[in-house]
Amino acid sequence: MQDMEQIYEQYFETVNKYLFCLTRNNDIAEELTQETFYKAVKKIDTYKGECKISVWLCQIAKNSWYDYCKKNKKVMRLEEELLEIQSDETTEEKVISNDEKISLYRKLQKLDEKTREVIYLRITGELSFKEIGMILNQTENWARVTFYRGKNQLKEVD
Repeated sequence: MQDMEQIYEQYFETVNKYLFCLTRNNDIAEELTQETFYKAVKKIDTYKGECKISVWLCQIAKNSWYDYCKKNKKVMRLEEELLEIQSDETTEEKVISNDEKISLYRKLQKLDEKTREVIYLRITGELSFKEIGMILNQTENWARVTFYRGKNQLKEVD
């Protein structure tokens, strides 16, 4: 088994991106990422190797996020902060692109939590359906169907 320093270096970005998808807040995502790895160090002996270590870490991260929400007694909302477009687009193209992103995020907010989480994990987390299923304690097929239905719901939402 790799030592925790190597695991941290290899999976920090993956866990941080996953948590950012859930929180949409960089500071909270970083805090929860640190907490995730702290918990992983304490519980490394419980890792049985039945799934990828990245999936195991994301499960810990998800539970840390749920604990955070419970502790703060509020449901975190998706902020409409958008990543800056790093290209040579004109201001008009950037405004149109940002408007499209805002529209997409608003539509995503109308979906149920599980569907939204599957879509975030698939698109921004770049995880496979199998990995998504493992993280959410579901089957690969469930993740695939949920993603497909979510895409169809997004097309119908105004």
